[in-house]
Amino acid sequence: MSDVPIAFESLLETAHKLANAASSVTLSHFRTGTNADHKGGSSFDPVTVADRGAEEAMRAIIRRDFPDHGIAGEEFAPVNEGADYVWSLDPIDGTRSYITGLPIWGTLIGVLYQGKPVLGVMDQPFIGERFWSDEQAAWYRGPNGLRRCRTRTCASLGDALLTATTPDMFEGEDATHFDRLAGSVRMRRFGGDCYAYGMLALGQIDIVAEACLKPFDIVALIPIVEKAGGAVKTWDGGEPQAAGRCIAVGDPALLDVALDRLRG
Repeated sequence: MSDVPIAFESLLETAHKLANAASSVTLSHFRTGTNADHKGGSSFDPVTVADRGAEEAMRAIIRRDFPDHGIAGEEFAPVNEGADYVWSLDPIDGTRSYITGLPIWGTLIGVLYQGKPVLGVMDQPFIGERFWSDEQAAWYRGPNGLRRCRTRTCASLGDALLTATTPDMFEGEDATHFDRLAGSVRMRRFGGDCYAYGMLALGQIDIVAEACLKPFDIVALIPIVEKAGGAVKTWDGGEPQAAGRCIAVGDPALLDVALDRLRG
């Protein structure tokens, strides 16, 4: 049984509403030459009218369905962060992919109850794929229908397939640690953002290792990976909802050995 007092089905129903509302905005701008603004900082941090519009649409639904809940999104200031329920929103995870026309971005919708991630949705509307977690399992719906997500068995680093969004996210000692891990696996690939975690949940990938994550980058993905049979931790073995440096594995037996490689 769930430890979430509100009926889980109500939360999940609203989460799907949010994904549908966000997709109406993001698809209307995708591959249309939409300009990206720079949020600031030393490296290009893009944001588009689609990011802002999709988050506004999702926030409006949360205010209507659950007015007492908190909201922590990427594009606008947090609301009621001390609430028992907080919605974590990333309207376009992978904005760099979005503005270059690559369909490996997604909308992330998570729910935390008393600080613990309990529900996640990752939606890729252009391809027509959606991943989500319920109380017992993780699910995928795509062009070929509905199926349960299950990670695959892979207890050896030498057999593992690893991904990360970009090598640019690893600097200084983080780069050294990541290279140590990546040098121990069968294959590494870059690119994917949130989409890589969906592939891990489907048993296509064994490890996703990343750094410089914000909570809205990872909160929605934690329940999906865990309900599919995987594990998500920080590089120091802590709970991942605080973000920063995180690792997801499909086979929990791979976690300790992967963390050992990261730590050296």
